[in-house]
Amino acid sequence: MLELVYPLSPAPLLKGCTLEGATEIFPVVEPDGLVVAQAPRAFCHAGTKPLHPVVHLHIINRFSRIFLQKRPSDKDICPLCWDTAVGGHVSYGEYFEEALFREASEELGLRDFNPVLLTSYVFESAVERELVNVYAVVGSFELHPDPYEVADARYWSIDEIERSYGTGVLTPNFESEFQQIKDQLLALL
Repeated sequence: MLELVYPLSPAPLLKGCTLEGATEIFPVVEPDGLVVAQAPRAFCHAGTKPLHPVVHLHIINRFSRIFLQKRPSDKDICPLCWDTAVGGHVSYGEYFEEALFREASEELGLRDFNPVLLTSYVFESAVERELVNVYAVVGSFELHPDPYEVADARYWSIDEIERSYGTGVLTPNFESEFQQIKDQLLALL
């Protein structure tokens, strides 16, 4: 299981960035989870691509339907695209599961669940590099999407998801990740 390893003293600010005006600070990590620096969100998403950790939670019900959320229009990456049920950045000082429970609570009001770690991988887009820890949970949950965090949300069939590949409806990250973990998700049923 991949875990973040923080230094005893706060990690230095990544060279070339400033904390001025920063509202979110991320750990900058090596692929093995070693925290080597910290940097503001804007710097991490400005095309400089320091590797920073994120969490994803896939929610699957007993009918093999996958819960997805539609990203709000104000997101800087893939606005109005359908994505993983829960996804978010790890804040500096947090560990993966702390961030997972915080994000699940903020986005869907989901607090009482037992996640299973499926995989970890590095994802790179045109603007960022992320160390992704992917979790899943199976069950029927009462979900309350926050309208500021989630534009829409619903359960999708696997066929519906697969028919949407390459159409721009889903985020590229979700498409790639779902293809990797689909069998693992179904094995949890």
